[in-house]
Amino acid sequence: MNTEQFTSDQLARKYEYDDGAVIAIDLGTTVPEPSVDVVDGTVIIVSDGEQYEFDLPVERTDAHTFIKNGVLTIELEDNA
Repeated sequence: MNTEQFTSDQLARKYEYDDGAVIAIDLGTTVPEPSVDVVDGTVIIVSDGEQYEFDLPVERTDAHTFIKNGVLTIELEDNA
């Protein structure tokens, strides 16, 4: 997964676990809360009129997303 395009100014971390992974991206709180959706293995983020997209790893397309206090969290489960 390449989150560098979206995260050039944001802090992003990826945590690997036995049954999946978590990606956390600090979007900040200076702009209105963005919206996020996952469509066909692609994360789509719309923030302040801009749209960003990045693909999830093929083995981890089952994703749950939420935003709290300006931090986007993407929880990925193994498809195995």
